Amino acid sequence: MDFQHYSVMLRETIEELQVKADGIYVDGTLGGGGHAFEICRRLGEGRLYGIDQDEDAIEAAGERLAPFGDKVRIFRDNYCNMKALLSGEGVDGADGILLDLGVSSYQLDHGERGFSYRFDAPLDMRMDTRQTLTAGDIVNQYSEQQLYRMIRDYGEDPFAKNIARHIVQARERKPVETTFELNEIIKAAVPAKMRQNGHPSKQTFQAIRIECNRELEVLENSLEDMIELLKPGGRLCIITFHSLEDRIVKSAFKNAENPCTCPPEFPVCVCGKKPKGTVITKKPVRPGEEELVQNPRSKSAKLRVFEKKSI
Repeated sequence: MDFQHYSVMLRETIEELQVKADGIYVDGTLGGGGHAFEICRRLGEGRLYGIDQDEDAIEAAGERLAPFGDKVRIFRDNYCNMKALLSGEGVDGADGILLDLGVSSYQLDHGERGFSYRFDAPLDMRMDTRQTLTAGDIVNQYSEQQLYRMIRDYGEDPFAKNIARHIVQARERKPVETTFELNEIIKAAVPAKMRQNGHPSKQTFQAIRIECNRELEVLENSLEDMIELLKPGGRLCIITFHSLEDRIVKSAFKNAENPCTCPPEFPVCVCGKKPKGTVITKKPVRPGEEELVQNPRSKSAKLRVFEKKSI
């Protein structure tokens, strides 16, 4: 299957996971299986559990990881259900968990999925095509205020208010059905001199995708479970591509390292909340120069790592 997947920060991530031959590992965003393949190569008696919502990803990763036989178990699901999925397999802990939160190159390069502003396609953007809400529903049904907040918060676009207004005006004439139709609406809402800083649709498309797939909500609600799932000394590695994602991960890791809620003037801790582990990356790991040349999409990637406290 044609599923080109460039695995961002592959070397750095595998190094940080510290793969043990007999370990249990979970790739919560399997994609094309690039990271998973490198984990599997280092396994002896260990196992890898892969999770992805995308049917195409499941098929491609299944083919790529087939040589590893029953060391690999793949689920079509959302990583927020990781704990229940592993429990169903009789697994109560992992030595390493990985999330690569970027949209896969396959999803961007195959225009029919509607993720990219570079191809004309229906407004879809669903990572899991079994869900009903699409990008088209969001664009055509959200109120102007909802659209504005979404583009402002998830797209961090300074022209969010104007873009939201233009979308509402356009859909009053006819529903907005395709990516190129939306491109034209956004272009009209952004001053010409500001269109030279990259494609004017980039931030709005990102915002709609995040909203459509509840990406930030899922991440925020899953981090505690994943830290709990780690065995003593196990590591959680997360690659983010967006400042809001990174902030959520950074904050969750910091709270897990220092959960104490006592006022700073208290001489001793009385809240009883104990550290769950250590943040390994005081500053996020960034892609190297060579990777930036080979894969410009990795530019905004940040890798953060948390290690569960050893007993």
